[in-house]
Order: sequence, then C-alpha cells, then structure tokens
Amino acid sequence: MQIWIDNRSGVPIYDQICSQLREKILSGELAEDTMLPSIRSLAKDLHISVITTKRAYEELEKEGLVYTVAGKGCYVGGRNPDRIREEGLRQMEEHLNAVHKLAAELGLDREEVFAMYDTLAEMDE
Repeated sequence: MQIWIDNRSGVPIYDQICSQLREKILSGELAEDTMLPSIRSLAKDLHISVITTKRAYEELEKEGLVYTVAGKGCYVGGRNPDRIREEGLRQMEEHLNAVHKLAAELGLDREEVFAMYDTLAEMDE
C-alpha cells in the first residue's frame, strides 16, 4: 500500500495519511477487514513520528472507516453506504466552495456559473 507524504504542501501529515487511506477505503481498493500496517511500521516506512500515524488512525476510527482490535491492530471497517454518501457530499461541498471563490475572483455571477454547469451537464448526456 502506497502512501505519499508531501512535506511542502502545508497540509498536516496526519491529514495526508487520512485522506489517502479514506480514498482507498471508500473506493473499495482496501477491502473490509483488511489489516492496515501497524502504527510503528507505517511511521517507520514514512519516516514520521509514531504519534502522527496514531493520530491518523484515530481520526479514521472516529469516522468509522477503521476499527482497532486490541493487541492485533487496525482493520478496514465496513463500507457504510450512508458514510460513503456523506463523504461524497463533503467533497462536493469543498469543490463548490472552490468554484464559488474562483467565480467571485473572476467576477462571474450566479447565472453565469449555472450556465457553465448546464453546459457541462449537457455534454455528458
């Protein structure tokens, strides 16, 4: 399993790990009940602190994407359809926020943005 860390991105390392693992879990690349690398092993492979890796796994566990078995390790949780939908909506919100900011910078009004969206939607039909 490949995880890439970009020390120049400005995004916290634990967040980079979470994002990449989240994507792999939600896409099905990591199947349910797949054992993840141990906290120490992942930290060693990425040349980062064990604390950073632990925080990433804890964040994913809060989201219900992984679960921990005491003395055994962390595993991929079930692919909850509601959670997958919620994650998709969150990602759409981020993209729409970026579109909103860019439109404001370009001086585009709401109608112009929706016209662009309609044009793109028609191209997919």
